[in-house]
Amino acid sequence: MSSVRRPDHHRPDHRADLRHVLTHLITPLLMCIGMGLAYLGAFAHPEPHHLPVAVVGSGSQAQVLAQSINDKAHGGLDVRTVGSRAEAVDQLKHQDIFGAYVMDAHAADGGAPAGTNAGAPTAENGSASAARGGAASAAKGSGAAPAAKGGEAKAAPELMVATAGSDTTATVVQKIFTPVAAQQGAPLKVTDVAPPAEDDPTGQGLFFLMVAISIGSYASVAVIGGAGGVLPIRLRAALAVGTSFVVSILGTLFAGPVFHLVDHGLWGLWGMAWLYSAGILLIGTGLHTFLKRWTTLGVMALFVMLNFTTAGGVFRPELQNGFFASLHAFWNGAGFVEGTRSHVYFDGNGLAGHVWTLVLWLVVGFVMVGVASLAEARRRRAAASAAQNATAVAAAAVAATVPERSPAQGAAAGNDKGAEQAEAAEEEMEEAVGV
Repeated sequence: MSSVRRPDHHRPDHRADLRHVLTHLITPLLMCIGMGLAYLGAFAHPEPHHLPVAVVGSGSQAQVLAQSINDKAHGGLDVRTVGSRAEAVDQLKHQDIFGAYVMDAHAADGGAPAGTNAGAPTAENGSASAARGGAASAAKGSGAAPAAKGGEAKAAPELMVATAGSDTTATVVQKIFTPVAAQQGAPLKVTDVAPPAEDDPTGQGLFFLMVAISIGSYASVAVIGGAGGVLPIRLRAALAVGTSFVVSILGTLFAGPVFHLVDHGLWGLWGMAWLYSAGILLIGTGLHTFLKRWTTLGVMALFVMLNFTTAGGVFRPELQNGFFASLHAFWNGAGFVEGTRSHVYFDGNGLAGHVWTLVLWLVVGFVMVGVASLAEARRRRAAASAAQNATAVAAAAVAATVPERSPAQGAAAGNDKGAEQAEAAEEEMEEAVGV
């Protein structure tokens, strides 16, 4: 005989708890969507967009080559000509161009050996260049052309890049000009006029340093806003500024003594690290007043999704689409990465603009804290007013429940109370005199 299963009335109802968990799962899911859109949107299909490069030479041959490369690029490149190798090096160090193609390194700058004005080429390239330069000079002095197959001088093409500005951009430029050199029937010699530090061969160490400083900064926002939420906004702002000093010092230690990402300019790097960290912490502290539990998502959107993708650490804006390329011009991560590169590798060219970017973000942080302070003061006044109103309503409700007395009853009650007080005073007097 089958028994009917009765519902268990003592089983706990977890529906409210389940809704609570599902509500909080919205935040990590939005982070997943945001990170996917940001990173894949910024890095999935890198290709040149008006990437500035140069062909070294003032003659018609250089102009024809530049125009030919420009036409074949269909807007991917912005090819110009520069008159001399020294001028090309100067533009590379100002990051006005990101590659300079010298059709004949022997003839550039009056026959100076390749590498004379450019960084430090490898020993093999340097010796080969010197040998070719010597042969060219000897041939010129004797009035004869250098020996080559077919009795003609063979050009020695050279490509100059600045790897410290962007390793990926230098790689793209090399892929562009390698076929051009192959048409000249000679191997392409690559000279790095601004190589990165020895312990940071790809030049991306500064970008990952920015990542570490960013995480230390925006993670501290959650602590200051959460655990420190009971503190006044001015104390939270002071904690944010103090934390930024600690984070910037840690970043400087990583860059210098620990990993040797840079070998000079640590004080300047520390200053930019502090500006960068303080801006994030102050903005996040101010936002917490309005976003509450959504603050983590907000600061990740600002300082991870839109920040890491536009900083120029992986791909420069010339290799990204228009949206992320435009953010590179004023976002704080780009200000730190490009400012540090300029300070360490490019003799301070363009440094002032990047520092001003970081300063403006810091100013935004102080403004955000000020707005949060006004909002919290208004909330406190509203809460105090509401509490006063609630007290008045409660007093009125209590008074309404007490029956109203007639004047005669009130007088009688007053007389009885006066008699009781007189008796109490008399008893106290008797006790005092010992009766």
